[in-house]
Amino acid sequence: MEYCAEVARVKRRAYRDQEYWGRPVPSFGDPDASLLILGLAPGAHGANRTGRVFTGDRSGDLLYRVLHATGFASQATSLSREDGLRLKGAYITAAVHCAPPGNKPALEEIRNCRGYLERELDSLANLRVVVALGKIAFDVYLSILRDRGVIHSRSGFVFAHNALHLVGPGQPVLVSSYHPSQQNTSTGKLTEKMLLDVFRRVRRF
Repeated sequence: MEYCAEVARVKRRAYRDQEYWGRPVPSFGDPDASLLILGLAPGAHGANRTGRVFTGDRSGDLLYRVLHATGFASQATSLSREDGLRLKGAYITAAVHCAPPGNKPALEEIRNCRGYLERELDSLANLRVVVALGKIAFDVYLSILRDRGVIHSRSGFVFAHNALHLVGPGQPVLVSSYHPSQQNTSTGKLTEKMLLDVFRRVRRF
Protein backbone atom coordinates (compact mmCIF):
# COMPACT_ATOMS: atom_id res chain seq x y z
CA MET A 1 0.00 0.00 0.00
CA GLU A 2 2.83 2.41 0.86
CA TYR A 3 4.64 1.69 -2.41
CA CYS A 4 1.63 2.29 -4.68
CA ALA A 5 0.89 5.54 -2.86
CA GLU A 6 4.52 6.68 -3.22
CA VAL A 7 4.48 5.89 -6.97
CA ALA A 8 1.29 7.95 -7.27
CA ARG A 9 2.98 10.87 -5.52
CA VAL A 10 6.25 10.83 -7.50
CA LYS A 11 4.73 9.73 -10.87
CA ARG A 12 6.47 8.85 -14.11
CA ARG A 13 7.54 11.86 -16.19
CA ALA A 14 5.23 10.91 -19.07
CA TYR A 15 2.24 11.03 -16.73
CA ARG A 16 3.14 14.04 -14.57
CA ASP A 17 -0.06 15.87 -15.56
CA GLN A 18 -2.29 12.94 -14.57
CA GLU A 19 -3.79 12.08 -11.22
CA TYR A 20 -2.77 8.56 -10.19
CA TRP A 21 -5.22 6.17 -8.54
CA GLY A 22 -2.52 5.14 -6.03
CA ARG A 23 -4.48 2.65 -3.90
CA PRO A 24 -5.83 -0.92 -4.15
CA VAL A 25 -7.19 -1.52 -7.64
CA PRO A 26 -10.67 -3.11 -7.72
CA SER A 27 -11.62 -6.02 -9.91
CA PHE A 28 -13.56 -5.35 -13.09
CA GLY A 29 -16.17 -7.08 -15.19
CA ASP A 30 -19.47 -8.88 -15.42
CA PRO A 31 -20.82 -10.13 -12.05
CA ASP A 32 -22.61 -12.94 -13.91
CA ALA A 33 -19.39 -13.99 -15.65
CA SER A 34 -18.70 -17.56 -16.69
CA LEU A 35 -15.01 -16.68 -17.17
CA LEU A 36 -12.65 -15.45 -14.46
CA ILE A 37 -9.27 -14.02 -15.52
CA LEU A 38 -6.77 -14.02 -12.67
CA GLY A 39 -3.72 -11.80 -13.06
CA LEU A 40 -0.77 -11.00 -10.82
CA ALA A 41 -0.88 -7.39 -9.57
CA PRO A 42 -1.47 -3.82 -10.79
CA GLY A 43 1.35 -2.25 -12.78
CA ALA A 44 2.92 0.72 -11.00
CA HIS A 45 2.22 3.11 -13.90
CA GLY A 46 -0.61 1.11 -15.45
CA ALA A 47 -3.52 0.06 -13.24
CA ASN A 48 -2.02 1.92 -10.27
CA ARG A 49 -2.34 5.07 -12.40
CA THR A 50 -5.69 4.45 -14.08
CA GLY A 51 -7.52 2.56 -11.32
CA ARG A 52 -8.66 -0.24 -13.59
CA VAL A 53 -7.03 -3.64 -13.71
CA PHE A 54 -4.86 -4.23 -16.82
CA THR A 55 -5.39 -0.65 -18.00
CA GLY A 56 -2.72 1.83 -19.00
CA ASP A 57 0.18 -0.44 -19.93
CA ARG A 58 1.23 -2.82 -22.70
CA SER A 59 0.07 -5.98 -20.96
CA GLY A 60 -3.44 -4.57 -20.85
CA ASP A 61 -3.22 -3.36 -24.45
CA LEU A 62 -2.66 -6.95 -25.55
CA LEU A 63 -5.15 -8.56 -23.17
CA TYR A 64 -8.10 -6.31 -24.05
CA ARG A 65 -7.35 -6.57 -27.77
CA VAL A 66 -7.57 -10.35 -27.45
CA LEU A 67 -10.69 -10.22 -25.26
CA HIS A 68 -12.41 -8.01 -27.85
CA ALA A 69 -11.38 -10.33 -30.68
CA THR A 70 -12.87 -13.31 -28.84
CA GLY A 71 -16.09 -11.56 -27.84
CA PHE A 72 -15.42 -10.96 -24.15
CA ALA A 73 -14.93 -7.17 -24.34
CA SER A 74 -17.00 -4.43 -25.97
CA GLN A 75 -13.93 -2.66 -27.38
CA ALA A 76 -10.29 -3.43 -28.11
CA THR A 77 -8.77 -0.68 -25.97
CA SER A 78 -8.82 0.10 -22.26
CA LEU A 79 -7.56 3.60 -21.57
CA SER A 80 -9.35 4.79 -18.44
CA ARG A 81 -12.18 3.99 -16.04
CA GLU A 82 -14.46 6.31 -18.04
CA ASP A 83 -13.86 4.95 -21.55
CA GLY A 84 -17.09 2.93 -21.75
CA LEU A 85 -15.44 -0.50 -21.89
CA ARG A 86 -17.63 -3.39 -20.77
CA LEU A 87 -16.75 -7.03 -20.30
CA LYS A 88 -19.24 -9.62 -21.54
CA GLY A 89 -19.29 -12.86 -19.57
CA ALA A 90 -15.85 -12.18 -18.11
CA TYR A 91 -14.47 -10.82 -14.84
CA ILE A 92 -10.87 -9.78 -14.19
CA THR A 93 -9.16 -9.82 -10.81
CA ALA A 94 -5.63 -10.25 -9.46
CA ALA A 95 -3.76 -12.19 -6.83
CA VAL A 96 -2.64 -8.84 -5.35
CA HIS A 97 -4.51 -5.53 -5.59
CA CYS A 98 -1.75 -3.03 -4.71
CA ALA A 99 1.14 -2.38 -7.10
CA PRO A 100 4.22 -4.14 -5.64
CA PRO A 101 7.85 -3.01 -5.98
CA GLY A 102 9.42 -4.46 -9.11
CA ASN A 103 6.07 -6.05 -10.00
CA LYS A 104 6.98 -8.90 -7.61
CA PRO A 105 4.52 -9.23 -4.73
CA ALA A 106 5.85 -10.58 -1.45
CA LEU A 107 4.28 -13.70 0.06
CA GLU A 108 2.79 -11.53 2.78
CA GLU A 109 1.01 -9.38 0.18
CA ILE A 110 -0.39 -12.48 -1.51
CA ARG A 111 -1.64 -13.83 1.82
CA ASN A 112 -3.22 -10.48 2.70
CA CYS A 113 -5.20 -10.37 -0.56
CA ARG A 114 -6.19 -14.04 -0.68
CA GLY A 115 -9.34 -13.64 1.39
CA TYR A 116 -10.61 -11.04 -1.06
CA LEU A 117 -10.06 -13.43 -3.97
CA GLU A 118 -11.84 -16.21 -2.10
CA ARG A 119 -14.89 -14.01 -1.53
CA GLU A 120 -14.91 -13.13 -5.23
CA LEU A 121 -14.84 -16.82 -6.16
CA ASP A 122 -17.79 -17.45 -3.86
CA SER A 123 -19.75 -14.55 -5.37
CA LEU A 124 -19.25 -15.58 -9.01
CA ALA A 125 -21.90 -18.27 -9.12
CA ASN A 126 -21.78 -18.95 -12.87
CA LEU A 127 -18.06 -19.60 -13.33
CA ARG A 128 -17.14 -22.30 -15.82
CA VAL A 129 -13.53 -21.39 -16.61
CA VAL A 130 -10.66 -19.75 -14.71
CA VAL A 131 -7.71 -18.46 -16.74
CA ALA A 132 -4.59 -17.97 -14.60
CA LEU A 133 -2.19 -15.51 -16.21
CA GLY A 134 1.26 -16.52 -14.98
CA LYS A 135 2.52 -19.10 -12.52
CA ILE A 136 1.97 -17.03 -9.38
CA ALA A 137 -1.72 -16.59 -10.17
CA PHE A 138 -1.89 -20.31 -11.03
CA ASP A 139 -0.33 -21.29 -7.71
CA VAL A 140 -2.54 -18.93 -5.70
CA TYR A 141 -5.69 -20.38 -7.22
CA LEU A 142 -4.53 -23.95 -6.65
CA SER A 143 -3.65 -23.15 -3.03
CA ILE A 144 -7.25 -22.02 -2.46
CA LEU A 145 -8.57 -25.24 -4.01
CA ARG A 146 -6.20 -27.30 -1.84
CA ASP A 147 -7.14 -25.52 1.37
CA ARG A 148 -10.82 -25.98 0.55
CA GLY A 149 -10.33 -29.70 -0.01
CA VAL A 150 -11.17 -29.54 -3.71
CA ILE A 151 -7.76 -30.98 -4.62
CA HIS A 152 -5.40 -33.02 -2.43
CA SER A 153 -2.19 -31.41 -3.64
CA ARG A 154 -0.86 -28.88 -6.12
CA SER A 155 1.85 -31.29 -7.25
CA GLY A 156 -0.29 -32.91 -9.93
CA PHE A 157 -0.87 -29.60 -11.71
CA VAL A 158 1.98 -28.43 -13.93
CA PHE A 159 1.99 -24.87 -15.20
CA ALA A 160 2.27 -24.54 -18.98
CA HIS A 161 0.91 -22.18 -21.59
CA ASN A 162 -2.63 -22.96 -22.78
CA ALA A 163 -2.81 -26.07 -20.60
CA LEU A 164 -6.20 -27.36 -19.47
CA HIS A 165 -6.58 -28.63 -15.89
CA LEU A 166 -9.64 -30.50 -14.59
CA VAL A 167 -9.74 -29.88 -10.86
CA GLY A 168 -12.85 -31.78 -9.83
CA PRO A 169 -16.57 -32.36 -10.42
CA GLY A 170 -18.61 -29.19 -10.42
CA GLN A 171 -15.52 -26.98 -10.42
CA PRO A 172 -14.56 -24.48 -13.14
CA VAL A 173 -11.99 -25.72 -15.62
CA LEU A 174 -8.57 -24.13 -15.02
CA VAL A 175 -6.53 -22.91 -17.99
CA SER A 176 -2.96 -21.72 -17.42
CA SER A 177 -1.34 -19.09 -19.65
CA TYR A 178 1.80 -17.05 -19.79
CA HIS A 179 1.23 -13.56 -18.43
CA PRO A 180 0.97 -10.85 -21.14
CA SER A 181 3.77 -8.86 -19.51
CA GLN A 182 6.07 -6.76 -21.63
CA GLN A 183 8.94 -9.05 -20.63
CA ASN A 184 7.14 -12.06 -22.11
CA THR A 185 5.92 -10.32 -25.26
CA SER A 186 9.16 -8.51 -26.05
CA THR A 187 11.15 -11.75 -25.86
CA GLY A 188 8.64 -13.69 -27.96
CA LYS A 189 7.78 -16.04 -25.11
CA LEU A 190 4.16 -14.97 -25.60
CA THR A 191 2.72 -13.76 -28.90
CA GLU A 192 -0.69 -12.32 -29.65
CA LYS A 193 -1.62 -15.50 -31.50
CA MET A 194 -0.68 -17.61 -28.48
CA LEU A 195 -2.94 -15.55 -26.22
CA LEU A 196 -5.72 -15.60 -28.83
CA ASP A 197 -5.47 -19.40 -28.85
CA VAL A 198 -6.08 -19.44 -25.09
CA PHE A 199 -9.26 -17.37 -25.24
CA ARG A 200 -10.53 -19.08 -28.37
CA ARG A 201 -10.22 -22.33 -26.46
CA VAL A 202 -12.00 -20.77 -23.48
CA ARG A 203 -14.81 -19.56 -25.75
CA ARG A 204 -15.56 -23.19 -26.68
CA PHE A 205 -16.58 -23.82 -23.07
